[in-house]
Amino acid sequence: MSTKDLLRSHTSVRKYTGEAIPKETVVDLIQTAQMAASSHFVQAYSVIWVTDEEKKQKLGELSKNDFQFKTAGASFLFCVDFKRLQAAGQKQGVDIVADSAENVLVGVADVGIFAQNFVIAAEAAGYGICYIGGARNNPEEISELFNLPDYVFPLFAMTIGTPTKRNETKPRLPVEAVLHENGYDVEKYDSLLDQYDGTMEEYYASRSSNQKMANWTKQMADFLVEQRRPHMKEFLASKGFNWK
Repeated sequence: MSTKDLLRSHTSVRKYTGEAIPKETVVDLIQTAQMAASSHFVQAYSVIWVTDEEKKQKLGELSKNDFQFKTAGASFLFCVDFKRLQAAGQKQGVDIVADSAENVLVGVADVGIFAQNFVIAAEAAGYGICYIGGARNNPEEISELFNLPDYVFPLFAMTIGTPTKRNETKPRLPVEAVLHENGYDVEKYDSLLDQYDGTMEEYYASRSSNQKMANWTKQMADFLVEQRRPHMKEFLASKGFNWK
């Protein structure tokens, strides 16, 4: 499969065969992920590989995604990490300034780019993956579970493994909806979103499992009609990211 075909074939996997992923494979995937771009080379990420069965079960419960952890070949917690950068500053006799909105954005971007390299490497090796943003449902408890210090917070979990089946790829927005030329064009959304709703209704009605009647704009409206995870602001402040 070409790199482009691999990228276009991505689907989330939530049920695996249970076959364990060897440590050497995990290390290789992490080393590959580390070659991702990083803002100013800060590499503001760390990964917890969860091999303890009790902790894995607890992570599943706290993230409200316990089902897929039961069959995954490996489970991870991806974290924004400025603790290592604090240690680097101390080696040079300075106190770093981690407490800024900019540094939170840098950390989130670094983790996202790093994780996507990990995903591509895993899928190229024949594995399936699933990002689990539910790790932010109970970030304080998850931080305690894995002894995360100040300046480190969980961004998302991830399961990987050998899939029991391959799902159909989910249609993305029309490229015209995300590609703007020389300026932002809000006027095109009415027609493009109608078109995309039709595409998604057809997809949901015809896919091989979990068929339903749904479209994208209704899903997004239901998802974003109220503030989600309001506890995150206070939690980030407790971890040292209390910017004004």
